[in-house]
Amino acid sequence: MTATLIRKLERSDVLSDEEKDVLEKSFSRIRDFRADEDIVREGDRPTESCIIMEGFAARYKVLPSGRRQISAIHISGDFVDLHSFLLKTMDHGVMTLAPTRCAFVPHANLKKITEDYPHLARILWLSTLIDSAIHRSWLTAMGRTSATAQMAHLICELHVRLGAVGQTNGNSFHMPITQEELGDALGLSTVHVNRVLTELRNGGIVQWQGGGAVTILDWDRLSEIAEFSPVYLSLQNEPR
Repeated sequence: MTATLIRKLERSDVLSDEEKDVLEKSFSRIRDFRADEDIVREGDRPTESCIIMEGFAARYKVLPSGRRQISAIHISGDFVDLHSFLLKTMDHGVMTLAPTRCAFVPHANLKKITEDYPHLARILWLSTLIDSAIHRSWLTAMGRTSATAQMAHLICELHVRLGAVGQTNGNSFHMPITQEELGDALGLSTVHVNRVLTELRNGGIVQWQGGGAVTILDWDRLSEIAEFSPVYLSLQNEPR
C-alpha cells in the first residue's frame, strides 16, 4: 500500500525495515475517486490524512465570485492533507484531477508514529516543508516571471517530481490536467494558457498532447526559460 510513499521518502533519507513496517500498518482504508471529485472539502475537520497511491489531485480554493485558484498539484506518494493532523480545520479543498486511488491513515496512528518514532516524525515533517517550498516557488514564479516562464517552471517541476516516483519515460510523462485547470494553477486565462503552450510547441520545446501526454523536446531551453533548479524539492538523500 505504501510502496510509492516509501520510494518518495527514501529519496530524502533511508528508512529502516521497522519504519517501513510501521508506515505500512498505519493505513486503515483505501478509496477510489473519480476525476473532479473532492477528497476533502474546505471547512472539513478530518480525523485521518490521505496519501495518493495512484492518480493526481489539486489543492484549491473557490472565491466568493466563483473563481478558483489551484495552489498545489499532488502526485503519487504525496500526502494531500498531512497538515490537518495539527491544523484540524481545512482552509481549502482537495480535488482529484483524474481517477485516483487514495489510502488513509487515522490521525491517532500519526500521533503514535510521531511520539514513538522521532526519525519518521522528522521525515513526515520534511514532506510538509517541501510542500511549503513548492508553494514559495509557485508564488515567486507567478509574481516575478512571464506566463511562458511560469508554464515552463511547472512542466520542469512535474517532470522532476514524477521522475522521483518512477512515473516518467525519459522526457515524457502523463499529466491529465486541462487548460482551464492550468489557468487556475498559474493565474492565467484559458486563452493565455493555450497561447503559451502553442509558443512552447512551435519553439520545439514541449509537446503537450490531448489526454495529458507531455514530452519535453528540449530540456535545456525549457529549464533556461523557467530559471529552474530542483534544489527546493529536496531530493538529495542525506540524514535528517
